[in-house]
Amino acid sequence: MKIDHSQPLEYSTEQNKMNILGFWIFLGAEIMLFATLFTSYFVYEDRIGSGPAGAEIFGITPVLFETFILLTSSFTIGLAIHAMRIQRTKAMLVFLGITLLLGAAFLGIEIYEFTHYYHVGATLQTSAFTAILLTTLGTHGAHVTFGLFWGLFIILQIRKRGLTPETANKSFIFSLYWHFLDVVWIFIFSFIYLKGMM
Repeated sequence: MKIDHSQPLEYSTEQNKMNILGFWIFLGAEIMLFATLFTSYFVYEDRIGSGPAGAEIFGITPVLFETFILLTSSFTIGLAIHAMRIQRTKAMLVFLGITLLLGAAFLGIEIYEFTHYYHVGATLQTSAFTAILLTTLGTHGAHVTFGLFWGLFIILQIRKRGLTPETANKSFIFSLYWHFLDVVWIFIFSFIYLKGMM
């Protein structure tokens, strides 16, 4: 394996460059998935039947907490990658750990939110609106859950093998995934919650 020392560690081999390109292509497919969910949401958001509308069930406080937590985790994953690039493995692991803790806190609030929706009668069966709302939020939440396990495995690999071109590549790709989830959340916050509260 030929290592190009003039490149950042995550780009230092041809295989690493191909992995990153492949992941960008994968993110393109993920964008299509969420674009489909958002389009469906905009079609069904007024079809509430006898169930509650967004303005009746959305609470600004948990949503602001979720947004603050996820945006902070985007900052900490950026710090982790910066630490990786300057060969500060311990700092990198700390920032990765903080990112995962923030992700877990986000999920905790989302679970609380889903429980609230259930108690006010907003379930998958209530209306087209609640079905697409819960599907969209649930899909994002499932991605965050997957990210928590993925990030944990990366931490374990770095602790076992150290910072290598391979572990750096995996960490960088994970950071792209995490930033993508944050961008999707901004759309959810803006076009589902804020629009729904108006």
